[in-house]
Amino acid sequence: MNPTPLRSHFVIAFLVCGLLSLPGLIAQAQTCQTSADMDAATRSAITNAGQRYFDMVSKGDVASLKQNAVPSVASDFSGMEERVKAAQPELAGAQATVKSAFLLDNTQTAPDARAEFYCGVFAKNGQTANSAAFYFDSLPAGKYAVVLLDATSPKGRTMFSVLAQQTGSDWKFGNVFIKPAQIAGHDSDWFLTQARQFKSKGQMHNAWFYYLEARNLISPTPFMSTLATDKLYDESQAAEPPDLPAGGKTTDLIAGTTTYKISSVFPDVVGTDLDLIVRYQSANVSNTNQAYQDNVAVMKAMVTKYPELRDAFTAVVARAVDATGRDYGTLLAMKDIR
Repeated sequence: MNPTPLRSHFVIAFLVCGLLSLPGLIAQAQTCQTSADMDAATRSAITNAGQRYFDMVSKGDVASLKQNAVPSVASDFSGMEERVKAAQPELAGAQATVKSAFLLDNTQTAPDARAEFYCGVFAKNGQTANSAAFYFDSLPAGKYAVVLLDATSPKGRTMFSVLAQQTGSDWKFGNVFIKPAQIAGHDSDWFLTQARQFKSKGQMHNAWFYYLEARNLISPTPFMSTLATDKLYDESQAAEPPDLPAGGKTTDLIAGTTTYKISSVFPDVVGTDLDLIVRYQSANVSNTNQAYQDNVAVMKAMVTKYPELRDAFTAVVARAVDATGRDYGTLLAMKDIR
């Protein structure tokens, strides 16, 4: 199996996403405006830029996208070009509608300082139905726009988000985040319902993995939170099993006489299927025959330890990862894991 990651991630050249933090820690130099707060001219310029960059991406026009990108992104555009091309099947014939737009002002912040933006009205206990928060580490001073679009095509609905930086009177392209809003016709609400049902049956591992997928399908970008995402995060945390790897710590999985160090376990989409990904530490993945045997052993041991997984996933993918970060993956359909 191809060892590259199964889910597409779009990582901006000049941003590193930070962890969520409390609104009380907001820096006064950072301000945010929602669409309703902006003057008509600013709102039009931002939403038009978002729609323009959607058109470029959906048509695979990487030349125009690069020409309109901020210098730090344009200088190394090969990765972005690959991502845009990979998105073509989902966006072919898509029509997009702007859902919301935000203007993030970071002009008075010290260089590369942590930036937190709280948009709209917050209540005593946190977010409200019309609020949003954005979190960044190492964000250069400047003004940024986030435009969220819903793209509908014959393949389904896609969450399409554009990040742009103001340069003069123009909004230069910074990054794009493209995420399916559904998996095999199922949206976040469906996965949330399934998670609660698994929880009610005592299948806590299935519940946790389905909570994760529900959160993924409701979050257009990794650096934004809303009332809906905060509620889902709080509910899911109460269901997190204690025997899964977390916080950089591994867990042991015994297969026969061998103990494998599991580094992460999470759901992921392969084609139209929801599969379970199991990553573990390996001394050396260059011996692919041995790596394959280890992968099969890990998958069998995982399903033996947690038989409930058969009710929740189409297949399991085991990925052996060595100390250099190289990995080797194997996929087995659940029916073939015995």
